[in-house]
Parts: sequence; structure tokens; C-alpha cells
Amino acid sequence: MAITALPDYPWDRMAPYVERARQHPDGVVDLSIGSPVDPTPALIRDALAAATDAHAYPTTAGTPALREAIVEWYARRRGVTGLSVQGVLPSIGSKELVALLPLLAGIRAGDIVVHPRVAYPTYAVGAAIADATPFASDDPAEWPDGTKLIWLNSPGNPDGRVLDTDFLRDAVQRGRELGAIVVNDECYAELGWEGRWAAERVPSILDPRVIGGSGDLTGVLSVYSLSKQSNLAGYRAAFVAGDPALLDDILTRRKHAGLMLPAPLQAAMIVALGDETHVEEQKERYRKRRAVLKPALETAGFTVDHSEAGLYLWASEGTDGWRSIARLADLGIVAGPGSFYGDFYPDHVRFSITATDDRIEQAALRLAR
Repeated sequence: MAITALPDYPWDRMAPYVERARQHPDGVVDLSIGSPVDPTPALIRDALAAATDAHAYPTTAGTPALREAIVEWYARRRGVTGLSVQGVLPSIGSKELVALLPLLAGIRAGDIVVHPRVAYPTYAVGAAIADATPFASDDPAEWPDGTKLIWLNSPGNPDGRVLDTDFLRDAVQRGRELGAIVVNDECYAELGWEGRWAAERVPSILDPRVIGGSGDLTGVLSVYSLSKQSNLAGYRAAFVAGDPALLDDILTRRKHAGLMLPAPLQAAMIVALGDETHVEEQKERYRKRRAVLKPALETAGFTVDHSEAGLYLWASEGTDGWRSIARLADLGIVAGPGSFYGDFYPDHVRFSITATDDRIEQAALRLAR
């Protein structure tokens, strides 16, 4: 598929429902895309301001200090040992990386790119950009010969499902049997809510329990973003870590394309990665909002599935998702239809917990009525 033949941007279909929701006398409650609404922490903004004398070109690989900060963060927050500075690379947000990784990793026409059954649509878009074939499956036994890239997403968007170390280990083993790259999109890893993930760390695909005691990172990558944990969506601050040889190839291609993170943002990322207080404060804000919205949805007739982690509640009221979207719009609430995330859950709706406390409370009141 040529890049000019990509599908229409799905959120454009929401325009009439957004307009309907805006007519509500108490204003719209936007629980759709999930853009952070809370302030960027002052210590990060100060670091950005202090680094604005950026007269030289930044390095695509990232400054040594940033790469070291990423390695240290994986060890401290994710339990990943044995990672080197050659095994990390900053990116201009995680969506850019997801969309371009097949192309940058040498995926070709006819190759298969596996992604989850319920999935962030950019995985399939990235396959299309590389003229590869997307294949939706959550079962490693189903992944066919010809698979060259496997996307995992834990915690998942939109369903909040967490993949444990046993599953991740099986996925890596199957990927190596196929000669495929295995990538876990881990952008919501700091946001565990229920079950074992309320107290236990969400595992990374780079965890020693997954890749084995030898620390073999061949063909394995982890993607992370600071948008959620640090309210840096506007900064486009993300990174990928794992197989040094694979990342070296990707780095060379990114250099040719001029894909480099601005120097002031690299300085801000170092500070964000080193501070845990603001992360815990933001998580507590989301915890409180989730505690208001989830029971309100259940009282209104929705069943919340999975959603044990992440920024979303994945719910269904047992009817077509677009009917739910229309009913919500009449309440002045905007959410995301399940059909945006694949063909398997047309009766589901995704609700974000990123709205302000006031808007979340408004949503709960309207749902109760």
C-alpha cells in the first residue's frame, strides 16, 4: 500500500458526535483521545527553559546524559538489568516510532506485522507504510511464517490488559522461532490499578524473567513515552530500548531522515526520568478520577472489561458501540468507539480518565441520570 492510500483518520468520523456533545448546557466532557490536562511539572519546565540556548544541531542518538538516564530509569523503575547506552534511543514521541518502525527496521512488502486483536490503529498503519501485511492475533501459536515484526502492547490501549512475564517470554520465544522482531509498547506501565498490578510492577519485555538470565536482547525492543507519567504529551518525549545491533541500524536510518529530538527536550527528559515524586502525584490524580468514573459507568449499564492498568476504561453496554457513542453525546460526553481499535469489539467504547476532576464528576452525574 502506498502511503497516499492510507485510511482516513478515524477520529474525523467523530465530528458530528462531538458537535452534539458541545450543545449540552453544562458543557462537553471529553473522555475520548486521552490528552493530559494537568500541568507539566515545574522542575521539568525549568529544565527545558534552562536548555533553550540550543544553537547546535542535536544528536539523533541522544546526549550521553540522556542515554544514561534512560538506562538508569529502566533499572530503577522497570527492573531491567544489563541494558547499555548503545541499547537506547530517543524518539519524537512514541506514535512516530510506532508508525515508522516497520520501515526503519527493514520490513518489506509481503512481510507480516502482527499486532493485538484490540489495538491502537497506528500498528496497522505502520505496516501499511512499509507495504507489509498486518495480522491481528493475541496467540503466539497463531503467528504465521513470514512474520517479521510482532507488536505487543502492555498495558494495552484501549483495553488496559497487562501481559505477564510468562506470556512475554512465550512471545519472545515464538518471535525468535520466526526470525521476527518483538516490540512491546509499554507507555502505560506506571499506571497499574487492579488485581496483582495494584501493587506489583507491570513487567517490561526486557525484564530478565522474560529474556532469560543470559540477558540476550536480540530482536527485542521496549517502547516508552513520558506523555502519560509526566504530562509531556506536548513535548513528544519518548524512547526505545533493547537490542543494540538492531537499534544501531535504526539509528543510521533515523540520521539520514533527520529524526532527532530537540536538545532542550532531551535536557527536560533527563530531569523527568530522574524524579519519581511527580509521577506518583500524577498517578494519584488518575486513581481518584478512575474511582469516580468506573462505578458511574457500571451503574449506567456498562460492563468494564480488563482495564486493570492504563489511562482508559474499556466498556460495553451490550449494543453497537456507535449507538453508545450517540447516547453519550446526548449527555454531553465524548468517548471513543471500539471499532477504531479493530474489528473484534464493535460493541465497546473507550473512556479516558484524563479529564479534569470537575469534568469527571460531571460525567458521573450525567451517567447517573
